Amino acid sequence: MTLFERIAAGEIPADIVRNDDDVLAIRDINPQAPVHILVIPQHVIPRIGEARDNDAAILGKLLLAARDIAKQEGLDETGYRLVINHGPNAGESVPHLHIHLLGGRPMDWPPG
Repeated sequence: MTLFERIAAGEIPADIVRNDDDVLAIRDINPQAPVHILVIPQHVIPRIGEARDNDAAILGKLLLAARDIAKQEGLDETGYRLVINHGPNAGESVPHLHIHLLGGRPMDWPPG
């Protein structure tokens, strides 16, 4: 069971921003920006490279949830960044697909 599944099951406490049948969103415990929220599918997809064609609907729901949460957090006018890590060189630390929603400060480019 992944860390995020344990959070969704209530085994591990978290600052939950959204929790519905498809999406769990929590505030990151090690924020890299003033707003740092993880948007996670309730159904485990280990990483984006392992998503299947039949995951298209949930992948879309994740992006729309990130959009809605960004607006809820007041980031829609100043801007925000969405990040998906895949594999160790990208910084992936939990084998359960999730989107990092980052905002509340200017972001540099290139990242990393």
